[in-house]
Amino acid sequence: MARKKKTAVKNIGIAAEAPKEACGSEKCPWHGHLKVRGRVFSGKVVSSKALNTAIVEWNYYTYVPKYERYQRKNTRIAAHNPQCIAAKEGDTVTIAECRPLSKAKRFVVVEKVTA
Repeated sequence: MARKKKTAVKNIGIAAEAPKEACGSEKCPWHGHLKVRGRVFSGKVVSSKALNTAIVEWNYYTYVPKYERYQRKNTRIAAHNPQCIAAKEGDTVTIAECRPLSKAKRFVVVEKVTA
C-alpha cells in the first residue's frame, strides 16, 4: 500500500495560510530562511510592476481637533512579493515586518487573502 508523503509546512508564527505552490527563494518566509517579526498589516496591492515587489496601500482616518472632523489618510509600503504568492494589483494581502531586504523593503507578503 502506497503512503502519501506529508510535506512539512513551516510555522512562521503568524496565523496565515501557506501558499499551495513552492518557490526556491531564500527571501520567502514559507520556503526560505526569512524570519518575520514585529508589525502585521493587511491592505490592497496597488502596484506589482517591479520585480518581486508589491506596493501595498491601506486607508485610515485621523481626528483633527481644530476642525472637529476626521481626515482621510493612506499608507503605502513596498513589500517583497515571493513567487509562490505572486500577488497582483487589486489583491488584498497580509504583510509582515522582517529584516531589511533592500533599501526600501522591510516587509514581506505573507498571504493572499482575496484575489
